[in-house]
Amino acid sequence: MEIRFAESERSTLGIEWEIALVERSSGDLVSVAGDVLAALAKPDGSPHDRITGELLLNTVELVTGVHHRVKDAVADLQHQLAEVRAITDPLDVELMCAGSHPFGQWFEQTVTDKERYHKLIDRTQWWGRNMMIWGIHVHVGIDDREKALPIVNSLLDYYPHLQALSASSPFWGGVNTGYASNRALMFQQLPTAGLPYQFGAWANYEEYVADLLKTGVISDHTEVRWDVRPSPQWGTVEMRACDGLSTAEEIGAVAAFIQCLVDDMSERLDAGEEPPTMQPWFVRENKWRAARYGMEAEIILDSSGREELVTDAVRRELERLAPVAARLGCTAELEQVNLILEHGASYQRQLRVAEQNGGSLRAVVASLTKELRHGLRADVPGVVGADAPTTAQEDFVI
Repeated sequence: MEIRFAESERSTLGIEWEIALVERSSGDLVSVAGDVLAALAKPDGSPHDRITGELLLNTVELVTGVHHRVKDAVADLQHQLAEVRAITDPLDVELMCAGSHPFGQWFEQTVTDKERYHKLIDRTQWWGRNMMIWGIHVHVGIDDREKALPIVNSLLDYYPHLQALSASSPFWGGVNTGYASNRALMFQQLPTAGLPYQFGAWANYEEYVADLLKTGVISDHTEVRWDVRPSPQWGTVEMRACDGLSTAEEIGAVAAFIQCLVDDMSERLDAGEEPPTMQPWFVRENKWRAARYGMEAEIILDSSGREELVTDAVRRELERLAPVAARLGCTAELEQVNLILEHGASYQRQLRVAEQNGGSLRAVVASLTKELRHGLRADVPGVVGADAPTTAQEDFVI
């Protein structure tokens, strides 16, 4: 079978941001996405162009248009977030984003009433119902279909960098899992999810999809839910490995990192150079190390087996990619990776807040909603590691 790869301008950008809806007074998840989306509908009753639902009714998803610069994509998301807040603030509903909700329970959540979601749950049962996960997906335009799979394969070398920077799911169902990203290991339980196969040619990918269609594993290629995948309908490579990020600064930083990596690989391919790849067993080990240890992971760097602390590897990549960022107009956003290195990734901040508040996971939710409202900058009092949550209008009363 032939899978058409849509035309796309090189290194253009799109971002999807999954946002959880929580009750202001308690921090509990609330299944009001249907009400929110209805309020955001157009006068003729048609849905919002960019703000959509997800698997569970405790979630809305913000989807940008196509942008050349990370700055513009982030501004697009912030505008949509303001639209959602205009509906949720009067309902005493707060917004948060992390890879998991610290204490939410799967059996208390409502699945969105759509055939594709009911089919997924019916097939996957307990694992599917446990998909209380939030993430960001970053699409980068690919101007030649033959580049897509080499770039997917090479992006796997940087999987641990991105997973460590975005790790934000240390708690699951009220339990400290000991993992920086429990989401990473939970999501891979779904059929066709997890790490991609490292195919050498587009025809191999087409054969794979044809086999899954023939045996009823999937209904179409969009149900191949790899952590990094080609998205033929958009003409992009899509990075899906990242946990949900709670601030615009972090989204800009991670998106810029991804855009620069993809553009650099595209440049190499144009020059006749093949981007580097690693053995699948090294890639799998790196995923586990980054999920378990986050920013303290010692990762495998290349096919020779060299190892390095992930934060050192990230700093080296920031320096290497600086000229690429200048070319793409995302220098400021790429430099915001240093905010994560300085303040800690979200999982570290969450653990710190829990420790400072006697183990209170409601305080952790309060800190996440505060970060989403105010950002990660050090000059915002109480955003990171506050000794105790405040009782301002926008925060929870604990």
